[in-house]
Amino acid sequence: MNEPERPLRLDAPRDEALEHAAKLVAEAWRSFDRPRPEEPPFDERLRTLLRAGLPEEPVSVHEALDDAARALDESIAQPRPRYFAFIGSSGLEIGALGDLLASTYDMNLAVDARAATVLEQQAVRWVGDFVGYPATNGAFTSGGTISNMTALAAARERALPGSRAAGLGGLRPAVYASAEVHYSITRAIELLGIGSDRLRDIPIDDEHRMRPDLLAKAIDRDVADGVTPVAVVATAGTTLTGAIDPIAPIADICEARGIWFHVDGAYGLPAASVVPDRFTGVERADSVSVDAHKWLYVPKACSVALVRERDALSQTFSHEQGYLPHQQHELHAADITLEYSRPLRALKLWLAFRAHGAAQFREAIGRNLAEAQLLHRSAAERPDFETFDAPPHLSIVPIRHVPAGLADLDTHNEALAEAIQADGRVYLASALIEGEVWLRPCFVNYRTTDDDVMAILDVAAELGERIAKEGR
Repeated sequence: MNEPERPLRLDAPRDEALEHAAKLVAEAWRSFDRPRPEEPPFDERLRTLLRAGLPEEPVSVHEALDDAARALDESIAQPRPRYFAFIGSSGLEIGALGDLLASTYDMNLAVDARAATVLEQQAVRWVGDFVGYPATNGAFTSGGTISNMTALAAARERALPGSRAAGLGGLRPAVYASAEVHYSITRAIELLGIGSDRLRDIPIDDEHRMRPDLLAKAIDRDVADGVTPVAVVATAGTTLTGAIDPIAPIADICEARGIWFHVDGAYGLPAASVVPDRFTGVERADSVSVDAHKWLYVPKACSVALVRERDALSQTFSHEQGYLPHQQHELHAADITLEYSRPLRALKLWLAFRAHGAAQFREAIGRNLAEAQLLHRSAAERPDFETFDAPPHLSIVPIRHVPAGLADLDTHNEALAEAIQADGRVYLASALIEGEVWLRPCFVNYRTTDDDVMAILDVAAELGERIAKEGR
């Protein structure tokens, strides 16, 4: 008896489809090696395709793959060497191959996945070793928001035992962070029931770092008023300026008062492998977060939350469910993080460390640090640009175009950022820093060269002078 053909079969052999996809990937990788002269147009054929309704009938797998590649190519591509707008991914090739393998095997690390579970645990240790943090446990997550939330959930349970079950009714918790802390911290404490009104914004110094003296005063004032400090968050590389909070003095304050100390290193902490003196004291934190899809170059999504006390995460997240029985009293991966459906995000970083070695990562990060110094030094030497007085802490370099005779520099630099994006030779964005509009290039791409760095000033000066002439 002949069975009907099963659904969800491709119209071409699988090997042929894979070969076609590999060709598209190879073309993309080659294009990432050089800057584009401009951003590609969003063509009308693609617009029409993306307005179409749900397809009932299939098209050729080759056509579908080609259309997907076209849509991606006509998007803003962070892996390109002159993308400086945000702290983005740079799509390390071995990481993309890791995603292919992980998706093919479709692992779920909610329970014991045998070798995959051990691989993730090894990758957790490797990240800790790389940044100089004595991690005893940790979990890969989708990004800094979830990593920070994971750590702060553990902090909440430490400060307010049983609150995961009883809630926070009648309690008065507080979390302390720099006035320029990343919004993921605000989101985390809102979702954890602490409330963003309980986030104490500690003032910063003239280099945008949290002031430990004012932190200590804020904590002591709250304690005297009956408030329970849940955690202090130091930022190891703020998203706005790249500032590194004084980690060791903050650790002193937390240890003296028995408060959970979390370091949000999502962006900057990988640089501890190159300039460890700037991160002195990170080993004393109760938890840290690192986004491997930022300054460890692998594709999204790949972040990790690390803790110093092994049981801190299980005390926060573990449950006993009839359909997830614990074998031999072993914890499941779902017992240490928020997610139950957990893809093998660690594989891309595990592969990257094996294929390249930690030394090459340090070299790439060091080059990005040098590129930031180059831009700061070059811009400071020019009369038509303004920089911060202090050199960059990491790889973010705020600059302003200051053409002679122009009074409204904020409006000018905002228009300049828009013109740079429309021009497309380089891609960066503006930011509001201390009430002023600055251009904010970020260097977190291993493909970027010194020529790419200098192109920022060349393009900004050319377009800025044109805008200034129109405004005079």
